[in-house]
Amino acid sequence: MFHVKQVMSKSYTNTLGHPIGFPLPEWTPRSLPPRTTIPGRYCHIELLNPEKQGDALHAADMMDPDGANWTYLFQDLPTDRSAYQEYLQTIAASNDPLFHAIVDARTGEAVGMAALMRIDVKNGAIEVGNIRYSPRLQRTPAATEAMFLLMKRVFDELGYRRYEWKCDSLNAPSKSAARRLGFVYEGEFRQAVVYKQRNRDTSWFAMIDSEWPALKAAYEAWLSPDNFTPDGQQKQRLADLIAAEKSKLGPS
Repeated sequence: MFHVKQVMSKSYTNTLGHPIGFPLPEWTPRSLPPRTTIPGRYCHIELLNPEKQGDALHAADMMDPDGANWTYLFQDLPTDRSAYQEYLQTIAASNDPLFHAIVDARTGEAVGMAALMRIDVKNGAIEVGNIRYSPRLQRTPAATEAMFLLMKRVFDELGYRRYEWKCDSLNAPSKSAARRLGFVYEGEFRQAVVYKQRNRDTSWFAMIDSEWPALKAAYEAWLSPDNFTPDGQQKQRLADLIAAEKSKLGPS
């Protein structure tokens, strides 16, 4: 980690005296994400399987019958169980985005979804998106752990350099979530997308591999059972733990 920060902080030039990026002499393209389960304490991440998980996902999403959680998604909440299953089958057939179910470790039931997408193996960049957190998952330790488990796959297991989060610039809850989770705001792409017959300016966030050790330590501390009271209330905020871990590294 220290060596990486030293390399990044230096200035490099080519033989013409032009400034260039820091060297990556040992870099090779990364692998595609595997389709294996990622186990956790509060939840598991499994490849989306409509036959296995469809009933539970539908029941969880029906706790939001007006589809409020789908406002900023590209798809509206399907109108009935049959349409919902067809929707699941369509997205499960995709390789990029690669959809996963978030499964409650206590009940074994799927309560949300997220996808790894825009998978760039050459440059080691990948995005988390299509996040669908049902009311059964929202504001639980599993909701945070699900994001952490995907981060561990991307950085620790696969060795990617960059992990992205993008959302509609008007989606205040998503932007707040990105910042809480440790993503760094990088700017706005104006008129980037047309969806649901309307414009989307896209907010970009990302974290990079040199930031990961501090983020990982903060997540592990937050997710520890010792960080929760008997009634499930957090003792320390994730944002505070991230700030504390980053402060140990000194100036970036």
